[in-house]
Amino acid sequence: MILLGLMSAVEGKSQDHQINKRQVLDQKTTVINLLKSFESGNTESLNSIHPNTYKQHNLQVADGYEGFKDFFNSIPHEKTKVQTIRVFQDGAYVFTHTDYDLFGQSIGFDIFRFADGKIVEHWDNLQERPAKPNPSGRSMIDGITVVQDLDKTDTNKHLVRSFVEEILVKGNLDKIQDYFEGDNYLQHNPIIPDQISGLKQSLATMAEKGITMEYDKIHLVLGEGNFALVVSEGKLANIHTSFYDLFRVENGKIAEHWDTIETIPAEEHWKNTNGKF
Repeated sequence: MILLGLMSAVEGKSQDHQINKRQVLDQKTTVINLLKSFESGNTESLNSIHPNTYKQHNLQVADGYEGFKDFFNSIPHEKTKVQTIRVFQDGAYVFTHTDYDLFGQSIGFDIFRFADGKIVEHWDNLQERPAKPNPSGRSMIDGITVVQDLDKTDTNKHLVRSFVEEILVKGNLDKIQDYFEGDNYLQHNPIIPDQISGLKQSLATMAEKGITMEYDKIHLVLGEGNFALVVSEGKLANIHTSFYDLFRVENGKIAEHWDTIETIPAEEHWKNTNGKF
């Protein structure tokens, strides 16, 4: 009886694991298909949006299901291209890194929150795609895409949160070397080159030109395996700004970085009242 009970418990846990894994794959696929429908015009993707409780944080789109539907219907689908490069999941959140040709060329991070099998909330951060690579020859989207080290997700999230809090929010640049392996650092920001020395030089150049970059608050940290996304609020050149920073961690150190930086419009120009964050 005891043996049978243990076998049933193990089998139950195995089934739960399979269900959870399948749910993650299904929700990732749901998000990829939704974004791709901007290109295809497939209205079936709208079924993934909760009809009653959907909350929108893109300030250029009206709130709720009807707001999303109006946005979808405004898209020139035949002229739109969408390529999702990276997709991750952290609990109820699926977040993506996408190359858009949608009302202009841009790179974007999107975050979707699921509840009861439907998408109930969305955030994003978009930046115009540059015409040429950064000083190290990298684009805003190339680089490693494979998720590894799933057992280190929480550790890696803690590492990148600590980096943003200590270095970017508090400005303790003397501690920057604690987060990297020597000078090694692959950079995808459009104007900053590889290596920590390149980052320091770029920050110094900005300061010389009187361009300040201030991180005031971390709003959200999401991760899967060796990748972690930090959503922050601050100012760039004294303009209210949203910062999305994606980090890849390797052997306990930050190894690679992608980001998007978006100006937050004045509240009188918002199409919903939910706020950027």
